[in-house]
Amino acid sequence: MKQALLISFMLALLPATSAIAEKVRLAVTSSFHNSGLSDHIIPHIETDLEIDIQLIVVGTGQALKLGENGDVDAILVHSKPDEEEFVKKGFANHRREIMFNEYVIVGPSSDPAQISSAKNLLEAFSKLSKAMVNFVSRGDFSGTHKKEMEIWNKINFVPDDIGKKYISVGSAMGKAINIAVAFDAYILSDKATWLNHKNKGNLQIQFEGDRLLHNQYAFLPINPAVHAHVKDQTVEKIEGWLVSEKARNLINSYLIENVQVFSFNAR
Repeated sequence: MKQALLISFMLALLPATSAIAEKVRLAVTSSFHNSGLSDHIIPHIETDLEIDIQLIVVGTGQALKLGENGDVDAILVHSKPDEEEFVKKGFANHRREIMFNEYVIVGPSSDPAQISSAKNLLEAFSKLSKAMVNFVSRGDFSGTHKKEMEIWNKINFVPDDIGKKYISVGSAMGKAINIAVAFDAYILSDKATWLNHKNKGNLQIQFEGDRLLHNQYAFLPINPAVHAHVKDQTVEKIEGWLVSEKARNLINSYLIENVQVFSFNAR
């Protein structure tokens, strides 16, 4: 009896926020998580707003589907055409740009396709299409996968024509890089995830810097008129935090290998 009373007394002394912190479900891209940025900023959001954020880490396509179904309260993704269609269909009232980074093409150190000498991104992909080298595609309808397909389309090439050397894996960014390492293959990756990835094998960045490799991330609150159960007021607070000066400082100060990998551009 005394032990039960002691336990009750100790529980009563716990901070009230630990018991009443509101849970919010946020679907985010695997690159946001694999890059380490989520670990850098999410604890600050939770502390400042006294909430508990449950991250669902998926590709952009899956995140949008979760939003359509009302399975999450908000999404943070990186595929502008799909985001705009999502808003047009009424699943979100708006999209709010938060930050950006860039994509890079990673490949074997020997660079058999010689893309490091390409003058621009389309030339680099044209070289890849002709070299018949291993190329790993995420193949998961993520923002990265859609960017890859956008580039193939721009050079009027169907990557399946590469045959078995085109390896579509249906995996998140980190797992896809591991497969690229295993096959000594080329892969399109966001730079932040690549730099943060431990298993680099024989691969290195072979092409970067083209304007087409810009990678914009946006926050989309799920429309409460479509899914009345979403926690729109709390989501509004999260959005306010993401466009704040503190968010700017945290995002811009996140370094990997002494390199700034994300840039805040919210308005």
